[in-house]
Amino acid sequence: MSKVTVAEEWLNACSGCEIAILNVGDILVDLLVNNLDFVHIPVIMDHKYFGQTGEDKELNIPEAVVGIVSGSVRNEEHVEVLKEMRKKCQLLIALGTCATDGGIPALINMYGNEALTQFVYKDSPTTDPGDAPTEVPPLLDKCYALDEIVDVDIYVPGCPPHPDWITAAVLALLEGKTEFAMPERSVCDECPTIRESKKGAGDIKRLLEAPEYDPDKPLNEMRCLLEQGFLCLGPVTKAGCGGKGKPPRCLQARMPCRGCYGPIRKDAKPLVDYMGALASVGFDPMGMPDRRGYLARFCGAHGMLKKLG
Repeated sequence: MSKVTVAEEWLNACSGCEIAILNVGDILVDLLVNNLDFVHIPVIMDHKYFGQTGEDKELNIPEAVVGIVSGSVRNEEHVEVLKEMRKKCQLLIALGTCATDGGIPALINMYGNEALTQFVYKDSPTTDPGDAPTEVPPLLDKCYALDEIVDVDIYVPGCPPHPDWITAAVLALLEGKTEFAMPERSVCDECPTIRESKKGAGDIKRLLEAPEYDPDKPLNEMRCLLEQGFLCLGPVTKAGCGGKGKPPRCLQARMPCRGCYGPIRKDAKPLVDYMGALASVGFDPMGMPDRRGYLARFCGAHGMLKKLG
């Protein structure tokens, strides 16, 4: 069997998704040696957009069967690279929550570019005031997920994605499948903590205060952190951060879910659904600070976050 060609790109990203690919470990080595041929992956392999010596006049990415793109779309260069990837790749994978839902960068959608540049280059207390740079790719009007710009075939969310799901997606493609989807389940569905019938007690707590648990006892003997009053986003977040068949990673560390896998399904509205989750355990949703920023911290694209005011 001939090897499957793969092209990988990162846009408005931090390289965490690329590290997650490497964390696949021995399975990745077997896949690389026997089945995959990476023809373009700038994070670890030098390949110039305009030829190795700059001889080309137009951006060019090699053709590939599978394209993998991490990061959101924030400037005109990202659009150009993403469209070239879509043009040259038969199947396109959105890797990581920035690519699938905007991720942390999409929090800027609450403010806009003028407020951003004003704060970063003039008002930030740690910055000497200066002019915004002009010799950089122009910003778009907001931060976009990949599928707001081009068609996407496969979504693998996570910040970063768990290596189990990266492996599952690639293996599905190698088996000739053109579709792959993670289960539409919430983090709560896979969380083994105890849900008690009584309502939560007291006010909503900040994480400056430690949850109640016995470090010598397993996770399934700890009371639900939402019921304890901590803002756990498990009810509105897609499951899978622990990998296949494993408890959620944050909960394993006795920390509430931060929402990094994005909405449970494409049409979900976390900002609305979480208000019901808080009310169900007896907390006043109006007591939640920064509701928009907290609940859409990883999913501000697709119109989820709009400018304030």
